[in-house]
Amino acid sequence: MGKDVRRARQTNPWLVLAVLCASFFMTLLDTTIVTIAIPEMAAGLGASLDDILWFANAYMLVFAALLLLSGRLGDRFGPQRTFTAGLAVFTVASAVCGMVDTPEQMIAARAVQGLGAAVMMPQTLALISAVFPAERRGAAFGVWSAVAGLATVAGPTVGGLLVSQLDWRWIFYINVPIGALALLGAVLLVPDVRSGQSATLDLPGALLSTAGLSLIVYALIEGERYDWGTIESFLSIPLVLVLGILLLGLFALHQRGRQDRRPLVPFELFRIRKFTVSATLAALLLFCSIGVLLPLTLYLQSALGLSAAQAGLALAPGPLVSLFVAPVAGNAVGKVGGRIILVPGLMIFGAGIALMAIMADANSSAWAIVPGQIVFGIGMGLVFAPTSTLAMQEIPPRLIGVSSGMFTTFRQIGAVLGAAAVGALLQSRLAAEGVPEEVRRQAGRLAESVYAEGLTDAVRYSLFWTVATAVVAALLALLLPAHEKRPEAAQNPEPQVGADAPQTVES
Repeated sequence: MGKDVRRARQTNPWLVLAVLCASFFMTLLDTTIVTIAIPEMAAGLGASLDDILWFANAYMLVFAALLLLSGRLGDRFGPQRTFTAGLAVFTVASAVCGMVDTPEQMIAARAVQGLGAAVMMPQTLALISAVFPAERRGAAFGVWSAVAGLATVAGPTVGGLLVSQLDWRWIFYINVPIGALALLGAVLLVPDVRSGQSATLDLPGALLSTAGLSLIVYALIEGERYDWGTIESFLSIPLVLVLGILLLGLFALHQRGRQDRRPLVPFELFRIRKFTVSATLAALLLFCSIGVLLPLTLYLQSALGLSAAQAGLALAPGPLVSLFVAPVAGNAVGKVGGRIILVPGLMIFGAGIALMAIMADANSSAWAIVPGQIVFGIGMGLVFAPTSTLAMQEIPPRLIGVSSGMFTTFRQIGAVLGAAAVGALLQSRLAAEGVPEEVRRQAGRLAESVYAEGLTDAVRYSLFWTVATAVVAALLALLLPAHEKRPEAAQNPEPQVGADAPQTVES
């Protein structure tokens, strides 16, 4: 690289942040953008409700399951190269998603998309830690958190506009020009930061964690389809769940034996209370966010008969309100501490969901859920950014890279389990409300008015379960310190990438 580019890399970290934010905004947006296009995708591809759940979960499952391994790929090959490779895979897979003709092709393409996102995502926080000096790193993390929170909940709004104005395929095609520009920025602006040490990949650990999580999520998604019983021969849903839990247990034992050899999961991270509580809260928040978006999208389009654009706009107040609240909350957390913001914030978050559940009715208009959306948005703004900031606040410099990968993994596991659990709950409640099997498996036909009341009751039931999760999260936030104490590790950290190594920047 020339001297000018090298100088730009060193003196313009905000340009690097812009490239990173644009890239991971796409990956998180694609976690939820599919929900708004459910009726159109079902009709266009001849997909059942089971297929549609896998359109979302194939992406999120691969995304979450490979994050730990991807963090180590960044340590081994350099986060810039790993980030660029993941971005390229994600962009190409997005184009393929827009061209598929069958549900099976869509599920496969979404899985590859998830692979690209998983390779890319852990590198973003590591690169931010590398290119920003200590005194500006907090602001950069705040921007990252705000963009992450916005992307997670903006999917239905962006998707609704694309579906209505163009076609459902454009929820994927839109990633292609953005991805191409981000790739150019990644090559020209993002520095090639190296750890200076080799990193083992721990493939056995990656296989155990991936297999265990995959089995659990499969059982949650397909449980209702098989009446939580036999799948084929001796194979059953309970057996799949047990196998998944056992594999995750073996993964934990495997990691215990590797604590002195750069493990995928350094156990010392969990001795840091702020990280452990914040990472768990992040998982619960994503669980709740997905648990709100999926039922509400079905309710607005299939019960109320709104178009994709109308449904997207009906879901817009929450994200818009959170944009104004999040910066204030992010600045306040360093002054007053996490507990004083997160506990009431989570209660407001849950109250917004409860208000939407109460107001949802098969004969009402979309305006009925707007007050709940506003309260929900205030809660989102109070909890998303502070949770990310608190998670990284007391992390030793040598663990910044791996901790960012772990935090992102917790978030995505929450999203995966949220989509799987709420999808299973919806199917179960639809069955309990008397909606026939053949209709439940064809999402596009749910718009028939005779089934609107049953669907609305199922949606309301799912939302109240999400409220219960928010209350659990609020109780968990009580474990945070009552008063803020400025940690020594955060006062003067040196920029690090990876688990424990110094950096070099190569041209």
